[in-house]
Amino acid sequence: MGERRAADNKKAPPKAKWPVLQPKLNLQITRLKDKDLFTVQNFFTPAESKAFIKAAESAGFEHQGSLGPAKGEAYRDNDRIAVNDPVLADMVWQSGLSKLLSDIKIRGKAAVGLNPNIRFYRYKVGQHFGQHIDESVDLGEGKHTVYTLLVYLSGAAKTKDKSDSNNMKDSASEPIVGGETVFYGSRNRVVAEVAPAEGMALLHIHGDKCMLHEARNVSKGIKYVFRSDVVFA
Repeated sequence: MGERRAADNKKAPPKAKWPVLQPKLNLQITRLKDKDLFTVQNFFTPAESKAFIKAAESAGFEHQGSLGPAKGEAYRDNDRIAVNDPVLADMVWQSGLSKLLSDIKIRGKAAVGLNPNIRFYRYKVGQHFGQHIDESVDLGEGKHTVYTLLVYLSGAAKTKDKSDSNNMKDSASEPIVGGETVFYGSRNRVVAEVAPAEGMALLHIHGDKCMLHEARNVSKGIKYVFRSDVVFA
């Protein structure tokens, strides 16, 4: 029950004005399962995360469903935008991932960039994505994707400073309850449970080594996610 990719480029949304990302010099990896699963705090700044949400909302989301487990597909209920944008992919890659992943080698290959197929996900209250795996994508010329990259653009409750006071009534700024990304090992044992945190990146290996995982139900707030894949060659 892998993620369906055929519909990723079904319809191009209106051209959005994406924020310009600042280089991040002190990013650190927190390993949850060796090289297979790790997080990076503050990969996007709060301002960058909010700007991505604003741009994505202006472009317009489309609902994404599935045929369900009875038809061999994971249950899926969220809203999505898919764009093919090499410039955006390169900007995100150069903002910190390029240096951060420089020491990781998979089967003798190194990370060289991001898949230009960029997706934005929106989960409103009651929406979730059931247990599934992510497939690797062959991009040709010896390049294929190895990691899923998720960057949470909204997150759970945290202390707000005065600059956030005007955004309290903004649904995109409302703290999220639920929406955790949960990974499973053998016998459906929980390997890791990652709660959304604004600006945090989550990377996990996909393809034949992908762990079964799900995006749990959102019970409060709106969960926004930036999604791409790390390309190796």
